[in-house]
Amino acid sequence: MQLKRTHHCGELNRAHVGQKVVLNGWVDSWRDHGGVIFIDIRDRYGKTQIVFSPENKTLYQQARKLRSEYVIAVAGEVRRRPEQAINPAILTGEVEVAATELEVLNTSKTTPFEIKDFVNVSEDLRLRYRYLDLRRPSLQKHLLLRHRAAQATRAYFNRQGFVEIETPFLTKSTPEGARDFLVPSRLHPGKFYALPQSPQTYKQILMVAGFDKYYQIVRCFRDEDLRRDRQPEFTQIDIEMTFVDEEDVLSMMEGFMQFLLAEVGGLEVKIPFPRLSYAEAMAKYGTDKPDTRFGYFLNNVTDVFLNSPFQVFQRIAGTKGYVGAVVFPEAVQFSRKQIEALNAYVRQLGGHGVAHVKYLHNQWEGGIAKFLSAENQRALESRLKLEEDALVLFVADEDVERAQGLLGALRLHLAEKLQLIDTSRIELLWIVDFPLLEYSEEEGRYVARHHPFTSPKLSDLALLDTAPEKARARAYDLIFNGNEIAGGSIRIHRKDLQEKVFQILRLGPQEAEQKFGFLLEAFEYGAPPHGGIAFGFDRLVMLLAGAESIRDVIAFPKTASGVGLMEGTPSEVDPKQLEELKIKPVRT
Repeated sequence: MQLKRTHHCGELNRAHVGQKVVLNGWVDSWRDHGGVIFIDIRDRYGKTQIVFSPENKTLYQQARKLRSEYVIAVAGEVRRRPEQAINPAILTGEVEVAATELEVLNTSKTTPFEIKDFVNVSEDLRLRYRYLDLRRPSLQKHLLLRHRAAQATRAYFNRQGFVEIETPFLTKSTPEGARDFLVPSRLHPGKFYALPQSPQTYKQILMVAGFDKYYQIVRCFRDEDLRRDRQPEFTQIDIEMTFVDEEDVLSMMEGFMQFLLAEVGGLEVKIPFPRLSYAEAMAKYGTDKPDTRFGYFLNNVTDVFLNSPFQVFQRIAGTKGYVGAVVFPEAVQFSRKQIEALNAYVRQLGGHGVAHVKYLHNQWEGGIAKFLSAENQRALESRLKLEEDALVLFVADEDVERAQGLLGALRLHLAEKLQLIDTSRIELLWIVDFPLLEYSEEEGRYVARHHPFTSPKLSDLALLDTAPEKARARAYDLIFNGNEIAGGSIRIHRKDLQEKVFQILRLGPQEAEQKFGFLLEAFEYGAPPHGGIAFGFDRLVMLLAGAESIRDVIAFPKTASGVGLMEGTPSEVDPKQLEELKIKPVRT
């Protein structure tokens, strides 16, 4: 390579006019205008127009052979573009380079898709050729933002006295929730390591060890059925602190978010963030990760139907179920077909369906209107504060939380459909006072709502012996525009309380010792009170970038089925490797 770059392709401006420069990069586009060849050369910093004049016949003939994505080096003189040719859309739009030398560093086959934003091609094809996909400006912009977010994270926590400590990737298998990825040991046949679902126990051990403020940007692994925005390997910002309560953790994280948004996005947010209890969030929004950029709250109208000719609702109300309503004036003109689509949506989510009625000119029409008594109508008008024409939608279910969840999903679905969400706003809030436990019908036992190391609220400790399902956790989630971006808790730091929680979770002494014996033992050596939180870094960057999927902010993501299309993973391995590991695959 003879021509080594002196400037990046997004750097030149009118201050460089008259200078001799060398640019290295990819051919972005090629144009022949009346015998003069124009090439746009591109790197991650931007692109610059290169001009090849027919006056230099040898150079001109070289340029004619160039094609998109060839890697080239160009030397030339910077000159100002003619006034009518200035391109204000790019940083280098006022200048161009008159080429004097050209070196082709590598050629390129015709790419399977154009290297440009908004290319209409399947995601599978983009992931198959990820090295080409990553040349697109939008993805490069996303990954550069991810880099800045990581640097800002380290800068903030370093200033606050936190210590960055790495924790092991080869850990002990303690499946609680998602499945572990297992790694067989060659040196210890029949035994396995597990890849960490999170560094939870290690960061607690670090607190016992006296490192009072820890953080880490860490890879985590979960072998679970994937969804659109889930990956088998993901990144989180992991944080733990000693001698703290909830207020200390929440305050520190609010400062972090304020700093991060300002550094990465130039955005201002006010602190402290609003807080909602879990019960309040479910009652008002039907979800523990509410989007608060729009209103249209849930209304509990169960008592209205305790005495009602509409027997379906009356039966549910009488069995301590839930009847809820949402009011949408903007949907008052919905057709029967549109309302039936909402009904199908709720059924798709596992509900019985949606009932509706229209409030038009102070009258009740359509849907279940004929089943509403005059008393029901008056009560609903008062409860729902009906002052204008509106579509009223009802969801009812014997299970209160399920009904609230269905109505909350319907609220969000309609708001998106009617474009009622102010996407220019940033809304951050805390959800607190979660239930400590939830009952798993599938397992026939209580399971931890967050994880088994979460401390119960001190005021609810007595409930562990009498009504554990009523105990609240010292847990908290941070919500960003309807997305959970962080979750954490104050931890249990005493062995006796941890053993009691394990007992409620039906984790017997022997199993607890086998899985968590090292942690229980550590609690006997002066473990301090501690708490922490973990941010989903991929989702946080996705929201900051305005991307549609976390796969757009991860360099080499897997598909929704956990496949790496570019490199071909998972793959079979050499039988000799399996023999060394004393493993024999079972064919199904």
